[in-house]
Amino acid sequence: MTPIDQHPSGAFCWIELGAADQQAGKEFYTGLFGWKVVDEPMGPDAYYTLFELEGRQVGAAYQLAAAEAGKPPNWMLYIAVADADAAAAKAAELGAKVHNQPFEVGPNGRMAVIEDPTGAMFCIWQPKSHKGIGLRGNGTLCWADLSTSDPARAAVFYESLFGWKLIVDEKDSSGYLHIQNGEHMIGGIPPTGHRNPNTPSHWLPYFAVASCSASAGTAEQLGARLILPPMTMPKVGTMSVIADPQGAVFALFEGNG
Repeated sequence: MTPIDQHPSGAFCWIELGAADQQAGKEFYTGLFGWKVVDEPMGPDAYYTLFELEGRQVGAAYQLAAAEAGKPPNWMLYIAVADADAAAAKAAELGAKVHNQPFEVGPNGRMAVIEDPTGAMFCIWQPKSHKGIGLRGNGTLCWADLSTSDPARAAVFYESLFGWKLIVDEKDSSGYLHIQNGEHMIGGIPPTGHRNPNTPSHWLPYFAVASCSASAGTAEQLGARLILPPMTMPKVGTMSVIADPQGAVFALFEGNG
């Protein structure tokens, strides 16, 4: 496990579960990843659940409010920025919808909720006291794919907003676009032929595991549904796409070596 003390701008820096049943979500993910739970009060009868490994924060969960009735349980990705106000304004100029204009989250940081021009939701995070995910290794976020109906438009948007490079591997004929932030590969955009055309655009987070087949089996035992059973990609690794018992979708990844 590798400690993380700072995330560069453009990196996936935090991940948060919006749960229909917060307690059930805590039980599922602690059973799957061995996360420990720290509940912080958010107000009367409400709390924010922080997930930890080795004493470092790796994600969070909260209860979807009554005002969000009809919103499916989901994992939300946060992307680090130096200036949330400037990033939100630029996103809007590039055709995004800013659902929540930048606001302070106590002393922790400043954030905004954004829908990209193809319909995928994400948050931007300007860190203050809270730097984000504090650990890299099994049980932590390791990758994210953007499932979108318009990869070309999405590529222009994210390259312009975060300075990402969208790269095609000459040895990969599938059309998968690799997302490079600075010197690091952090995710990708699969070709449209690999997605259900009736599915709204969305980000799919991947969590690293020691054994994809074992973790997928544990997820099933805990009540999850395997959307994609463990599948091995030569020279890459093994992955599985899973819907947790409440329907929030995520992926597991076991890298080669």
